[in-house]
Amino acid sequence: MSESGKPARTVVDAASASARILDAAESLFYREGTRAVGVDAVVKQAGVNKMSLYRQFSSKDELLRQYLKRREAMFWGYFDGSVGQHPDDAAAALRQYFSDVTARATRDGYRGCPFVNVAAEYPEPDHFARRFVAEHKRQLLARLTALAAAAGARDPAALARALALLIEGLYTASQTYGTDSPVMAAVPQVADILVAQALGRDPA
Repeated sequence: MSESGKPARTVVDAASASARILDAAESLFYREGTRAVGVDAVVKQAGVNKMSLYRQFSSKDELLRQYLKRREAMFWGYFDGSVGQHPDDAAAALRQYFSDVTARATRDGYRGCPFVNVAAEYPEPDHFARRFVAEHKRQLLARLTALAAAAGARDPAALARALALLIEGLYTASQTYGTDSPVMAAVPQVADILVAQALGRDPA
């Protein structure tokens, strides 16, 4: 309590406020959708006022941009950590990635790929969020193609496209079939078959 008997105000510095707001936005946007969640819900969960939000983020669109950037950084952290387990064996790295991404997609509370979710929310192809998602997926396809080439695939681009499609199917199946469905458990095996066929080998 202050000397006047009124509750003391909690002072939050700019960096803390920004982090709290983005944490709240990330949680709400992922669970409920970026269009469904308004700034009032974000500031309530963050424990700050609306003025604090607009001091740190010029608009809800800017908050969405930062959400996408944070989610992308998380994604590449997962990706690099997964394939990095097999630095000298690109085929094993690809198989490892599908094992790991399936494990993430079958956890309780998984709500699918945040980029797929955002793309579904914004039908306008020129919307910045749709462009962000398209560029992210382009980079993923390029990384898959590079790994396929390093693994010795006869047609690296074809293998990468097949694996990219499998990833998107995994994301969607997690929400339609459910995270505990046997359909989800089949994904690593399908990836093994695709990689083996592309390399002219028997599946591992």
